[in-house]
Amino acid sequence: MTQPRFPHRHLLGIQGLGPQEITTILDLADGYAAQNRSIDKRRNLLGGRTLVNLFFENSTRTLTSFELAGKRLGADVINMQTSASSVAKGESLIDTAMTLNAMHLDVLVVRHAESGAAELLSEKVNCAVINAGDGAHEHPTQALLDALTIRRRKGTIAGLTVAICGDVLHSRVARSNIHLLNTMGARVRLVGPRTLIPSQVDRMGVEVFHDMRAGIKDVDVVMMLRIQNERMKGSFIPSIPEYFRFFGLDYEKLALAKPDAVIMHPGPMNRGVEIDSDVADDVERSLIREQVEMGVAVRMACLDLLTRHLPNAVVL
Repeated sequence: MTQPRFPHRHLLGIQGLGPQEITTILDLADGYAAQNRSIDKRRNLLGGRTLVNLFFENSTRTLTSFELAGKRLGADVINMQTSASSVAKGESLIDTAMTLNAMHLDVLVVRHAESGAAELLSEKVNCAVINAGDGAHEHPTQALLDALTIRRRKGTIAGLTVAICGDVLHSRVARSNIHLLNTMGARVRLVGPRTLIPSQVDRMGVEVFHDMRAGIKDVDVVMMLRIQNERMKGSFIPSIPEYFRFFGLDYEKLALAKPDAVIMHPGPMNRGVEIDSDVADDVERSLIREQVEMGVAVRMACLDLLTRHLPNAVVL
C-alpha cells in the first residue's frame, strides 16, 4: 500500500500547499473520522512522542481538539498556559523556543496574536510546528476541517461556489479558506460591509459583495464568520441590530442560496449577530457540529503526517 506523501516539516499555512498535498491530508483525515466513530478510538502511532500546545490566545475548540487528537494517537500531551508561564513575566518568543528545545518535544502547536509567530518558532525549534492561528494571517487546520466537512457532504470541492460572509478583515480563517478553496477549484465570494472587507482582496481571486442577498444568491455553501470585537480598534459596524439586519444569516436571506446549500461557522458563534439560532441549529442544512467533529480527525491526520519526518519515526 502506498504511503501518503507530505513533504513538509511544518504546517504554517495553506498558502503554498498544492491540491495533492491538501487531498492527502483530507483523505487521511477521512479515515480518522471513521476511527473516531468506533468504540476503539485510540492508536499508539505517536507512542513516546510529546505534543505541546502553546496557546497565547484563549481557545476552546482548537485547543481541545488538538489535545484529543494527540491523545488518540498515543502522544504525551502538555497544554502550556502562557498566563502562568515565564512568557507572562516578559520572556521573549525566542527564549521560549530555546526552553522548549531543551525539553525535546516532538510537535509544537502554537496560537499567537501576532502574524508570523508560528513561522518564527519553526525556525528556532527542532520539532514539527503546527500553526493554530497567528494574528489575522492564517489558521490552516480550520480551513482543512472546513474542506473535509464540505467534501463529505457535497462529494467534491471543485466547482462549488462558497460565500464567506462577515468580518473578513480580521479573520485568519477566511484567509486560509480562500487559499484552500481556490487551490481546490471552488469559486469564492466574500460578503460583508466595506469596513470589514480588506482593500484589494479581489487580487486573491475572489468576488466581493457588499450586499448579503446578492452575495449568497445561488451559492452551494454559506460560511459565516464571527465578529471579532477583540481585534477591532474603532467602529466597524453601526450597531448589532443593524449588522444582523443587513449581514446576519436568517432564513429569508438563506432562501436566495441553492435549495441544498449548507451552512458553516468556525465558532464560537454570536447568535443573533452573525447568524440566527434557528438557522444555526437546522439539522438538515447546518454543518457546524460536523465541523467540530472533523476538527479532531484533521488534526490527527496533520500530527500523523508531520511526525513521519521526525527522527526514529515508525513508517507503517
